[in-house]
Amino acid sequence: IAVTTLYTYPENWRAFKAQIAAQYSGARLKIASTSPAFTFGQTNRSPAFLSNFPLGKVPAYQGDDGFCLFESNAIAHFLSNDALRGSTPQDSAQVLQWVSLADSEIIPPASAWVFPTLGIMQFNKQATEQAKEEVKRVLAILNQHLNTHTFLVGERVSLADITVVCSLLWLYKQVLEPAFRQPYPNVTRWFLTCVNQPQFKAVLGEVKLCEKMAQFDAKKFAEMQPKKEAPKKEEKKATPAEEEMDECEAALASEPKTKDPFAHLPKSSFVMDEFKRKYSNEDTLTVALPYFWDHFDREGFSIWYAEYRFPEELTMSFMSCNLITGMFQRLDKLRKNAFASSILFGANNDSCISGIWVFRGQELAFTLSEDWQIDYESYTWRKLDVDSEECKTMVKEYLTWEGEFKHVGKPFNQGKIFK
Repeated sequence: IAVTTLYTYPENWRAFKAQIAAQYSGARLKIASTSPAFTFGQTNRSPAFLSNFPLGKVPAYQGDDGFCLFESNAIAHFLSNDALRGSTPQDSAQVLQWVSLADSEIIPPASAWVFPTLGIMQFNKQATEQAKEEVKRVLAILNQHLNTHTFLVGERVSLADITVVCSLLWLYKQVLEPAFRQPYPNVTRWFLTCVNQPQFKAVLGEVKLCEKMAQFDAKKFAEMQPKKEAPKKEEKKATPAEEEMDECEAALASEPKTKDPFAHLPKSSFVMDEFKRKYSNEDTLTVALPYFWDHFDREGFSIWYAEYRFPEELTMSFMSCNLITGMFQRLDKLRKNAFASSILFGANNDSCISGIWVFRGQELAFTLSEDWQIDYESYTWRKLDVDSEECKTMVKEYLTWEGEFKHVGKPFNQGKIFK
């Protein structure tokens, strides 16, 4: 049987998916994760490696016949057998469904929560709290499904189980302490069933569940940051932009500067960035909200209520949430002059979306640039009287994600912040 190679760094959970799939399918896989076979940061930047894997990312797969693959899901799929991929079109589609959910709904909040505890990323209080809520939501979805299923698809392990387990691995090892995971017994039962299968244990070893939620370690984070060398005074160095500018950056730099859509507005005393820092790093109710109302410029900014026009088209909650995320991504250049809290209310097949938006100026900002007009017509917009009790109540509820939300009539499901 031919032996193929998987390039990765040690303990890469993305590579674990392919390794476990190979354990089930019987594919012979050589793991190149240490020198001299592979040195992360060196081997993956070499011309020979980049000729096969242009992104320079791992895991990366190379067959004995020269066939190459990058992206972990593609590699795991290739190394699986029909039983893992789904033996019927329906099963195969469901496997893909859970693989996609892992990428879109588990990995982003898991990374935002876990990475700071490993010293990989700076801690952000607001982002961490939001990540916890998103993890709770996806655990609840999994718990409900696993209440009547032993595995995610069918009656035996599939690539869906392998992928979702690997996506949850660091959550269970670092932060899902007993009290946090207690409401989701079906998920923990399923997770332990999977990781104790011989094929999983051959790759993961013994998986010990977290006993105490890991916290951000500032010292560890500082130690993991690259040391900056002092510039030599005797030599005039080229600026980083001159040294590192690639063809794409050079092309962008040569383009004429686009006009600021807000340039016609007078300067405001309300510093949006300072409010956003308060909202991200301080308590919302006792610090961020008082700061907002104490400094809000009623002439320079306006507050709007938005409601999605087509709630009857909303089906699965995670898909509805993706509508919000997609809109935020397409409005990236608006962030400097806007802030929003958009909330999904209700449950699968019975939900609605609404939000509070703060814009610079007194008109809807979307009309100022064609780039911002893709999504906004899918919502109805109502300008709020900033001095009214209605406005103050709605701002409080939407920014804290707590309250009666009397105008909605459905329970809070999840929220997203545009900042």
